[in-house]
Amino acid sequence: MSQNLGIAKISIIIPALNEAENIKATLVSTQASTDVERIVVDGGSKDGTVEIAKALGAKVITSNLGRACQMNAGTSVASGEILLFLHADTRLPSDFDLMIRKALAQPGVVAGAFALRIDAKLASLRLVEWGVNVRSRVWQMPYGDQAIFLTKKIFDSVNGFPELPIMEDFEFIRRLRKLGKITLITVPIITSARRWLQKGVWQTTLMNQIVIIAYFLGVAPERIRRWYRGEKLREF
Repeated sequence: MSQNLGIAKISIIIPALNEAENIKATLVSTQASTDVERIVVDGGSKDGTVEIAKALGAKVITSNLGRACQMNAGTSVASGEILLFLHADTRLPSDFDLMIRKALAQPGVVAGAFALRIDAKLASLRLVEWGVNVRSRVWQMPYGDQAIFLTKKIFDSVNGFPELPIMEDFEFIRRLRKLGKITLITVPIITSARRWLQKGVWQTTLMNQIVIIAYFLGVAPERIRRWYRGEKLREF
């Protein structure tokens, strides 16, 4: 492991499924960077996601469907000392590579993420962003849509993402917090507003909190996943 993270290679791992509308902008946001590889892990897209990713120079592999499974699969072929997990509908800021290397070089830092910006002009979403960024900064609990990053060495030390059907990022961060500080880069990533717009801002926010409470109470992750997606509500 290089002692100088200031020059470490970054592997960007992007789990994807039918993201043809978003994957181009996501990959373009990574292009003005230094010593970075891009790995798109496809879970069975039918809409041209794979072709777009390849055309933009990304390495594409396939894996079983499931975000945790896909991210672990991407890591298995990554050559970078630093791993960055990026959702396929999220755009990185300029100089993200420099900011990540600098953040991980700080004493006591084991991982980090970016502040959140949601791509829609709704006042309610500004409040959601504020809450997410306070949680991430004060309680050191960023989630997967904030582009989590860490070294490969630390990733291996916690055995990667737990392959849960939901809450994999939450559990992953809980494990990392036991090892050291989770830092927050205040320059935001920009993520799609689609899930807030589809279900409603306050409904989505409330649902997210209920999911966390259910997880803490020991409800099976598969049951939580079905409930979150509106499947078999009576089983919850």
